[in-house]
Amino acid sequence: MSQTSESLYARIRQEVAARADRLWEVSLALHRDPETAYEEHRAARLLAGELEQEGFEVQRGVAGLPTAFVARTGSAVSAREGAAREGPSVALLMEYDALPLLGHACGHNLIAAAGLGAALALRAALGVVEGTLLAVGTPAEERGGGKVAEVAAGLFEGVDAALMFHPGVHDWTWAPLTASAQVRVGFHGRAAHPTGSPTEGIDALGALIQLFNTLGVLSRRLPTGSHIQGIVTEGGRATNLVPAYAEGLFGLRGETTSALERLVEELRSCAQGVALATRTGVEVTDVGGRYEHFRDNEVLSTLFAGHLDRAGIRLSEPTAGVYLGSSDIGNVSTRVPGIHPWIAIMGPEASDHTPEFAEAAAGPRARRVMSAAAEALACTAADVLLRPDVREQAWDRLRAKAAAGR
Repeated sequence: MSQTSESLYARIRQEVAARADRLWEVSLALHRDPETAYEEHRAARLLAGELEQEGFEVQRGVAGLPTAFVARTGSAVSAREGAAREGPSVALLMEYDALPLLGHACGHNLIAAAGLGAALALRAALGVVEGTLLAVGTPAEERGGGKVAEVAAGLFEGVDAALMFHPGVHDWTWAPLTASAQVRVGFHGRAAHPTGSPTEGIDALGALIQLFNTLGVLSRRLPTGSHIQGIVTEGGRATNLVPAYAEGLFGLRGETTSALERLVEELRSCAQGVALATRTGVEVTDVGGRYEHFRDNEVLSTLFAGHLDRAGIRLSEPTAGVYLGSSDIGNVSTRVPGIHPWIAIMGPEASDHTPEFAEAAAGPRARRVMSAAAEALACTAADVLLRPDVREQAWDRLRAKAAAGR
């Protein structure tokens, strides 16, 4: 490591430390005022305002999402907005949506504050450099997928690395995140009185129940990382009427994006088979965008882990066979070298998406993690901007994984 790099890392550390109190205030403000997917107006306004105050050029409402934004400093604007970027480009990602009823039980207030701190500290420490630093506000991770829309809008075209962290109950270099989809299945039957004219009815609810039974058999032979979980969202209105319409919503996950695609087709085939057997009609439709599986870039995640180690937090490889859910960061990571390390704010006996985790996201350990993650993110972003070998190796690694389908 050159003395120049070490000096830059030291300046980044100083810039994060100088902003630590304000970053924690921002984190707590988000925590006290949780907003759910696509409703994060106050969170987006707060974060974009902080970036604007320190000289970032902010564009709000990007990708057709009122609560999304891109803040930039550097040599060029987005390729989709009229100019190709010059030099390297790195994006620091911020999530800030909360869970219904549970608030920030996934710790997105910490993700937002760390991404903010990394962007502000790196800009102050680095000064003028050829290239582009982006701070991207990404709403609706918990439901809908803001990053899915941002990818489709071209926000990450020309970006060499997309960096973020996630609080959790493990200290892992990367998060094993599966591909996922929400699929609605609706059966159409024919209403009738179950006693007066029982032979005239075609029971849509009965068809839906049969689909659940069929999927129960299918689930026993699904590969590792794949599963289907469904709920009944419409099952009829009265017990003295054969239901003419019934609907279920199904969450599907696959270890890889291709595994998910196969599972969706299995669900479709099962639904069509049930419809044929029960003389019902059936509609199978996606709800929202699909989340692709996360593709960790070891070149970048190794650098991040090294920087985080200076703060006394040591990351290890994930436990084999353990999956942490799904996230729209997957859609970014299959197109741009990316990281999504997992840093514990509670012990491994705990779980996120709980009231206890929401409380921990405003606690002293969370503050330490937020500051450490901000510093490590900024240092990793500096590596991407200043070292051509890092960019080249990161892209080579992504291409190799894509070729292998991993």
